[in-house]
Amino acid sequence: MSQVYRLHSTLELPLETVYDHFESDPPLPDGIDSVDITRRNNTLIISAVSTDESISKYTPTAQLKASVSETRVFTEEEEARRNAPRWGTDAEDEEEEEPTGELIEMAAFKGDRETVLQNTALQYPMFEVLCTIARQAEKGTLTAIAEVDGDLEATRIVDGDDRPASIEVVEGPRKESSSSSGVNWRDNKFIS
Repeated sequence: MSQVYRLHSTLELPLETVYDHFESDPPLPDGIDSVDITRRNNTLIISAVSTDESISKYTPTAQLKASVSETRVFTEEEEARRNAPRWGTDAEDEEEEEPTGELIEMAAFKGDRETVLQNTALQYPMFEVLCTIARQAEKGTLTAIAEVDGDLEATRIVDGDDRPASIEVVEGPRKESSSSSGVNWRDNKFIS
């Protein structure tokens, strides 16, 4: 069984892009029949619907969670005008320059594993769904370490593009010291 051990995401993309992705009826990983998309206030929840009927309807399947916020997007021309130096402008000119640009809703899949990818049933297939979403994001990074068929695999997607990733062990296993001051719970006469 495949499993996700570490995950960190800073993905941000238009909410409309997320909806369009699922409305286009994309191929879903094995084990996922469909996804349910729910919006609760400023939270978007994408839940897996299992193809396995032996999974109880009360078993929470994996879900992706994103926060939704509004942001103003400017065209290149508007951005250049906003960033141009203003020499000697008077109050009348400033009144004319109302904020331009388009106000759009953004879905932000930001945080670590438990924040972005919740529940264990169908966890790895929903991680694969998150990867397809990450490949559509123009902004943000998705990094993860997962076990696939007994091997560890590293994933790194930056600004919509797959990038090389590797796994590095930075700390070796700890050695047990014989002069441990802790309680030996296995040989404790007070616990039966």
